[in-house]
Amino acid sequence: MRALVTGGAGYIGSITSRLLVEAGWDVVVLDSFEKGHRAAVKGFEVIEGDIREREFVEGVFRRYDFDAVVHFAAYIEVGESVEQPVRYFQNNFCGGLNLVDACIEAGVGRFVLSSTAAVYGMPREVPVTEEAPAAAINPYGHSKRNLEIALEYCRRAHGLSYAALRYFNAAGAHPDGTMGEDHRPESHLIPRVLTAAREGAPVAIYGSAYPTPDGTCVRDYVHVVDLASAHILALDAMSEEGCGHVLNLGNGRGFSVQQVINAAREVTGIDIKVVEAPPRPGDAPELVASSQKAQEVLGWWPRFDGLDIIIETAWRWLESHPDGYED
Repeated sequence: MRALVTGGAGYIGSITSRLLVEAGWDVVVLDSFEKGHRAAVKGFEVIEGDIREREFVEGVFRRYDFDAVVHFAAYIEVGESVEQPVRYFQNNFCGGLNLVDACIEAGVGRFVLSSTAAVYGMPREVPVTEEAPAAAINPYGHSKRNLEIALEYCRRAHGLSYAALRYFNAAGAHPDGTMGEDHRPESHLIPRVLTAAREGAPVAIYGSAYPTPDGTCVRDYVHVVDLASAHILALDAMSEEGCGHVLNLGNGRGFSVQQVINAAREVTGIDIKVVEAPPRPGDAPELVASSQKAQEVLGWWPRFDGLDIIIETAWRWLESHPDGYED
């Protein structure tokens, strides 16, 4: 079985590619390397290119016979999406449509989409289930939701099976310390906290008066290896033609910003300094997933569910790769 992994040189894509190979898949990685790292996909068959270029995508599908597509290639920065909405819709939605259309034309029957909890916007109830209204409040969330909608219509019209996996906060690194998070610039909380620890710099807490136990925002952190495993289970779950799944992937437990900092202090042994900053517009006080549906459909549940193990693996990666991947 052969899978095309788009964005396979990125954080979650590269680790998923590795787990796919370990599960017996033949993997071809497609990446533009605008954000991905060549060092993360050493040993893989790699195609360099941009999914927004339709002729290029069609050529890839003429060259290979794929059994499935696992689609990670997307821009992911919420703030940037507000500033550059056209760029986000062109890449995340239009580029995604090029892949979906190529699957239909080539008879590729399985498509796994890396989606996001950002499709929910500011959910009214926690934990968040898949039945919560899709009410994205930024172009990033809308670009992912639009592709989810397109996949459902393509399922009805063409029998394309798909799984849209809505991540909450991906975190951690491969336990062996060889693969991890390397965004430039880095906007995710755990690597920012750990980098601050390593450099002796303070870390900002954006808002400390939210209606949460300690006043800081609460988020659901799910280990990257658990996310990667869910993609393989999703491929296995699409045994019937024309099935469609929309599934949350989260830890099911919420941890506040202050709890993350406290846990990082314990793991690193460093007294990480903090500075208070104003709340950021659009930050929900609490976002925690219900992953019950993923457990029922995929038989998936997080194995690395403790905040300590998530931070320990991220710290192991940072300590062994202080400058990230060496491309």
